[in-house]
Amino acid sequence: MGMDYSKEPHGVFMVIDNKSFYASVESIKLGLNPMKSILVVLSENDNTNGGLILATSPMAKKLYHLKNVDRKRDLPDDSRMIIVPPRMNLYIEKNLAVNNVFRNFAADADVFPYSIDESIIDMTKSWHLFGNSHKKVARAIQLAVKNQLGLYTTVGIGENPMQAKLALDILAKHDHDMIGELTYDTFGKVIWPITQLSKVWSIGKNTAKHLNSIGIESMGDLAHTDPYYLQREFGVIGGQLFALANGIDRAHLDEVIKPRSKSVGNSQVLAHDYHNGDDIKVVIREIGEQVAARLRHHHKQATTVHLRVGFSYAAKAIGSSSGFAHSQTIDPTDSTNELISYLLLIFDKYWHGESVRNLAVSYGNLVDEQGEQINLFDSITAQTKKHDVDQLVDDLRDRFGVNAIMHPYNLKKGATRNKRSGLVGGHNGGNSFK
Repeated sequence: MGMDYSKEPHGVFMVIDNKSFYASVESIKLGLNPMKSILVVLSENDNTNGGLILATSPMAKKLYHLKNVDRKRDLPDDSRMIIVPPRMNLYIEKNLAVNNVFRNFAADADVFPYSIDESIIDMTKSWHLFGNSHKKVARAIQLAVKNQLGLYTTVGIGENPMQAKLALDILAKHDHDMIGELTYDTFGKVIWPITQLSKVWSIGKNTAKHLNSIGIESMGDLAHTDPYYLQREFGVIGGQLFALANGIDRAHLDEVIKPRSKSVGNSQVLAHDYHNGDDIKVVIREIGEQVAARLRHHHKQATTVHLRVGFSYAAKAIGSSSGFAHSQTIDPTDSTNELISYLLLIFDKYWHGESVRNLAVSYGNLVDEQGEQINLFDSITAQTKKHDVDQLVDDLRDRFGVNAIMHPYNLKKGATRNKRSGLVGGHNGGNSFK
């Protein structure tokens, strides 16, 4: 007996991917055809361990089988190859421009940016205004992006977002027109024969191994496994796997999800192993200061301080743990100095001389800004001045840039803020919106 899809949502969704996005943007800037250029976007930032390939043009990928996780050492010696540094702000600008093109085909509320190079569009209400078939509308969108921005796009179409995503990955990326479509009627025929389970969106390698270990060798096997058995075996994920294998997705993209516990944080992979405690504390101060500013921008105060310290590979190799993570409950505050003092207390308590490679700071269990807790050992005037100074520093940095005001520790050995101020997502930002 087949699955009854009559009560499932039936819409028209498109997941659209900008093909080799970073490399395509760079090729167009150079006046080259992004489908024919041999170009690589290479980040040589300090934390890339010698250079990391962020993007390759389709032709470079075809000729040399390069992947976006390859290193500089994997690049071939070819005089035709163009190597450029990343410009993350430029890619953000182009992402905004692409999504503005999509808004010519659907209402603002129906366009959902999914990542820097992918978007989901709910075309249920508007597709019929632009063509007499879903694929013709997808082609119209492709041509609009190509004509206005020079970018090539790949489109997956489905009756729900998950079907559209699988249509993109499994059909469109291997189709001459770069368009693929799945429906409830065609889903089983296309998806069920797949045996490389980890190639299917949202199924990781470990989950695939677990499925194989209980006799599930294909998506068809998964679709016909008792969902209650899957839930006993995998927990909540079991039900999600069953729905995935049967093409079911009941998500409402416009539904606002409230986080269980509000927090703000940031992390940093260091350019090299840090051995000296004072140098490590400098970076903790810098991250702690940055996150405190975000806290004040949201008009929130933290009641929990969390520090995670990841040890270097060398430290782990000689038997140390991978690091430590600890939290401390505090009185509500948004004071940079107070928050940093708690971070340093945690560090001093749990660090025992290990080499450090990554750090993460977060302030959690946030409450609305409510003024500072009065400290009986400090005058009210002094406490007010501390808050005013924090706010003044925030205002000046908002107006003139993050490096407008720097603390002495930002200039110490080990400091990273000055170098990282121009980075976006850990890579070169380039000139913003130019």
